[in-house]
Amino acid sequence: MKRILLVVLGIVIAVPVVFALVLLFYPRPENLTPAHVYAGDAHAIDYCDLPVLDGSGLMADDIPQGHTPNCAYEKFPMPILAGCTEPLPEGATDMRGLWMAKEGRGGRAGHLERIEQCGNRFVVTSSGLVHDVTTDGRLAGASNDVTRLRIGSTTLCLRSSATTEWVDGRLQFYALGLVPVVTRYMEGGEYKWDYPRYGTTVMERICKLPEGV
Repeated sequence: MKRILLVVLGIVIAVPVVFALVLLFYPRPENLTPAHVYAGDAHAIDYCDLPVLDGSGLMADDIPQGHTPNCAYEKFPMPILAGCTEPLPEGATDMRGLWMAKEGRGGRAGHLERIEQCGNRFVVTSSGLVHDVTTDGRLAGASNDVTRLRIGSTTLCLRSSATTEWVDGRLQFYALGLVPVVTRYMEGGEYKWDYPRYGTTVMERICKLPEGV
């Protein structure tokens, strides 16, 4: 009986350790993000002037998946889906634009996000990270990227992966394609996202990147 308990205890300890090692050391996919994304000035763009999604330009599949460089970008990148005009799929909600968290509304204060959409692609650029996913719920279109974990003065660069799918007009993110973690949606003209760590963050549209971002 004692031996069985030791085996079970060993398994319980080993599983999270192995999982943590995988998050730290599992190789990242080849970064095919076009070089121009980090060459231009994203502050010069009017993010209220949204492209018409009429199918006259590039399709979503024409543009390689974007990834976060290293553990975080140092310069806010140009749009990943520039030139893409594929219409959104049925059931999708248009959340495109540049969004800033509203003061005094709870959630993650001072948070800024840029949302790009084209076809079934959805790209969130925020806080040093680029998460580029398809919205069909398939692992092949998962973000397959990184997230930062700060422990004291140390910053760890962990692998992350999430799939997404539209559920009643809301975009649901699933960690590793399994666990619901973030929900993004529009409500009353405001962009909102729910995350267990921060609650609901309410965001308002802005047209220009603030200085210092």
